[in-house]
Amino acid sequence: MEIEFDMPNFLRVHKSGRVDRLGGTETVPPSPSGDPANGVASKDIVLDPAANITARLYLPDAAAEPGPGPSKKFPVVVFFHGGAFFIESTASPIYHRYAASLAAAVPAVVVSVEYRLAPEHPLPAAYDDAFAALKAVVAACRPDGAEPWLAAHGDASRLCLVGDSAGANMAHNTAIRLRKEPIDGYGDRVSGVALLHSYFWGTQRMGCEPLCFPFDMDRVWDVACGGRFGRDHPYINPAASPEEWRQLGCGRVLVTTAELCWFVERARAYPEGIKACGWEGEIELYETKGEEHTYFLFKPDGENAAKELAVVADFVRRSGAELR
Repeated sequence: MEIEFDMPNFLRVHKSGRVDRLGGTETVPPSPSGDPANGVASKDIVLDPAANITARLYLPDAAAEPGPGPSKKFPVVVFFHGGAFFIESTASPIYHRYAASLAAAVPAVVVSVEYRLAPEHPLPAAYDDAFAALKAVVAACRPDGAEPWLAAHGDASRLCLVGDSAGANMAHNTAIRLRKEPIDGYGDRVSGVALLHSYFWGTQRMGCEPLCFPFDMDRVWDVACGGRFGRDHPYINPAASPEEWRQLGCGRVLVTTAELCWFVERARAYPEGIKACGWEGEIELYETKGEEHTYFLFKPDGENAAKELAVVADFVRRSGAELR
């Protein structure tokens, strides 16, 4: 069978149209009664029935602790998983564990969003799902919201967009879109955006690119978007559209990366680039030495992973309503 596109360990697309996912297909169930490791309860929900947007929702154990009444409020994290837009899901073991760990560490209500994957659903399908999910989460956090956990415990005035790799790209682009399409009764900014080992690219190479890549990133992007968007489109290269980048819809950004991450040069350039555009928020860069792309997912018990999780959790806690 002839192959149209081959991304080792990720995806193989045949000329017949058949798609083989080579990773990210394993799943684990939610823990409605609470994870024994951290007490975080989780369940799968439908966020937007009309748009068929689903998510895995995580509620920290602290929600059951004595507090100011039964409706103790927490920050909300809308999380987008990585996987090059091709693989993984909210039920993937690595993402289930990370989302639960983040919910416990903040503590926060974490909404891990399921979105349509390429190449069957080329971009902007994932971006549309991400924005629809954000709107649905905001609505659900209202007192009359349809999802009880979010209505009782979600504080949308302390909402952060968080994602890793392709999910970080989605978090960035969701915040850009929010400035263009404010949510009624909410506004055009979230409290913070955390970009973990973000996937950005461009026609002009930076540093050791593309020598550090095990595959052709130009081709990867072309397949992800079905050839609809060039390699310097703002979706994949924020620096190509500084006026749009300047409108990022938040007051604070965290960029994390690793010394051996495929996209480390782009992560390092993000803070300086967005400031040069005239964006006036607060930005911080956190880099882990000696580690690779999204190492914290695959070595979650390591010291470096614990440190990075603590940085992200602290960022979410500090990104309060006063920054909206």
